[in-house]
Amino acid sequence: MYKIMLADDEGIVIDSLKFIIEKEFGDVCQIEYAKTGRSVIELAENFRPDIAIMDIQMPGINGIQAMQEIRESNSHVVFIVMSAYDKFDYAKEAIRLGVLEYIMKPMERNKIVAALRKAMEQIDRERAKRSNDLLIREKLETVVPIIESGLIYDILLQEHFTEDIDSYRTLLGIEEHYAYMAVVVCGDAQEGNHMTNAVGSSVRIQQYSQHIREALKEGFPGCIVGTAMANKVAVMVPVGEGCLAYNQRIEIIDKSREIARKLRKKTDGSFRIGIGAVKGLGEVRESYQEALAALVKTTGSVAHADDLPIRCEYGGNYPIHLEKLIFQKVENGEMDQAMGAAEDFFHWMVENYPDSVMDIRLKVLEFVLWAEHFAYENGGMTYEFNSRKDYLPTVMNTEDMKELERWFVLKISEVCQNILRKGAEKSSSVIETAREYLQTNYSRDISLDDVSRMVNISPYYFSKIFKEDTGEGFVEYLTGLRMDKAKELLTTTEYSMKEICSRVGYADPNYFSRTFKKNVGVTPTEYKEGK
Repeated sequence: MYKIMLADDEGIVIDSLKFIIEKEFGDVCQIEYAKTGRSVIELAENFRPDIAIMDIQMPGINGIQAMQEIRESNSHVVFIVMSAYDKFDYAKEAIRLGVLEYIMKPMERNKIVAALRKAMEQIDRERAKRSNDLLIREKLETVVPIIESGLIYDILLQEHFTEDIDSYRTLLGIEEHYAYMAVVVCGDAQEGNHMTNAVGSSVRIQQYSQHIREALKEGFPGCIVGTAMANKVAVMVPVGEGCLAYNQRIEIIDKSREIARKLRKKTDGSFRIGIGAVKGLGEVRESYQEALAALVKTTGSVAHADDLPIRCEYGGNYPIHLEKLIFQKVENGEMDQAMGAAEDFFHWMVENYPDSVMDIRLKVLEFVLWAEHFAYENGGMTYEFNSRKDYLPTVMNTEDMKELERWFVLKISEVCQNILRKGAEKSSSVIETAREYLQTNYSRDISLDDVSRMVNISPYYFSKIFKEDTGEGFVEYLTGLRMDKAKELLTTTEYSMKEICSRVGYADPNYFSRTFKKNVGVTPTEYKEGK
C-alpha cells in the first residue's frame, strides 16, 4: 500500500490525478488531497504520505515552502513536482529538496504514471532496506551479548591471546585501549560485606539478566556485559585514558548507586557493585580482582578500588610495566623479549639507584626466584631442594654491576629455555613412544584411541603433535608403515597373499589389495612379480 498526497488548488487537476492513479494502480494506493499550502502541511503531518505530488503555485504558502516544512518531519516522503512555470529557481530548489520528478503542466498521463512507478520502486527499495536493517539489528541483539560474554570470559580466565582481544575489539567496535571492570553482586540481603543466599540469588540474577543488562548499558554506555556467573555479573567499561580524574570516579560511583537502586526495585533483591581501577586491555583482569576486593573491604553498596587500600602502591617512577612484561614473557617462554625487558629493568635500577647495591641484589634475586616459580608451575623445570644453593653467594659476592646483570639476564633466559624445552621434550618423548609401539604392533587392529591411551594424552592433542612431528596424520603414518612391511614380505618371503595381509594388520584381503594399489601404484601380485 502506498499513501499518495495530492496538492493543487485546481479541483480539475486533483480529479484528473485521482482518476489516473486509481485506474492505473487500483487498490494499492490510498489517496488524500489538499488545495492550499497550509492545509497540505497539516495533512502531511497526520496522513504521513509516501508520495506527494505537489503544485508549485498554491494560495498562501507555495509548494516549495510546503515541501520544506514537510521534509523536516518526514524524511522518507518522495516528492513529484508539477508546475506551469519553467523557472530555473524553482527547479534548483526542487533538486535541493530531493524531488524525484519535475513535470510541466499541462500534464501527460504517461509521464505521471512513469513518475509514480519510479517513486514506488524507490519506496520499495527503502522499505526493503529498512526491513533488512531491522533484521540485522534483531540478529545483533542476539549475537552481541554472546560476543560480549566471550570477551569477559576470556579476560577473567586469561584464556586469550593478543589477536583474540583485537578480534573482540573489532567485532564490538571498541576503540579505546583502556578499561575498568565492575562486578554486580546479587543476594537476598546485605549483611556486613557479603550477600545472603548467594546460591539462591544465582537463579534470580539469571531471571532478571535482561533487566540487569539494560540498566548497566544505560548507566555505562558502551560497556561490555558478561553473563551471570553464580550471583555475579562482570562488566568491562572501555575508557580513553589510563587513569580517571577524581570527578570521573565520583560520577562512576554515583551512577553505580543509581543502578543498584533500580535493580533493587526491579527484582526485589539486594545488589552491590564493586569497581576496579583503569588498566590496559591486556591487564584488565586485575581490575576485576580489585573490584571484588573493594567489596570485601567495605560494607557500602558501591565500592571503588581507588578509594581503598587494596593493592600495592609504587613509589617514585618504579617501572611496574617492565616488571609485568618480564614475567609475562617468561610465562610464555618468549626468551628474547624476556631478556630485553630484564636488561631494561636492570638499567633502570642502576641509573636511578646507583648507590643502592644491596637493594639491586635483592631485586635481582627476587625476580630470578619468581621467574623460576613460573617454570615450576608450567612444568618447565624439576624442583630440587638444593638446586639454588649458590644463588645467594653469587649475588652477594658480585661487586661488578655488569657481571650481576649478565647473571640476572642469563637466569631469565634459562627459565624461558626450560619452559620451551620441557614442552618440546614431552612431545618428542610421546611421539617416540608412539612410534615404537606402532613398529611393534602394526599387525594388530589398532586405532588412534588405542595409541593415545597408551601414551596417556587425549586423542585430539596426540593427533595434533603426531602430525607436527611426522608430517603425516596417524592413519596415513600407520598405513605407510604397513605398506612398507607388506613390500618387504612380498619380496623376501613365500607367504601367501592372505597370510601377508594378516601379518600387516588387515583382515580383508580385498581391502588390503585396494589399499596397497592406492598407496604403491600396483597390486600386491604385480609388485611381487615385478621384483
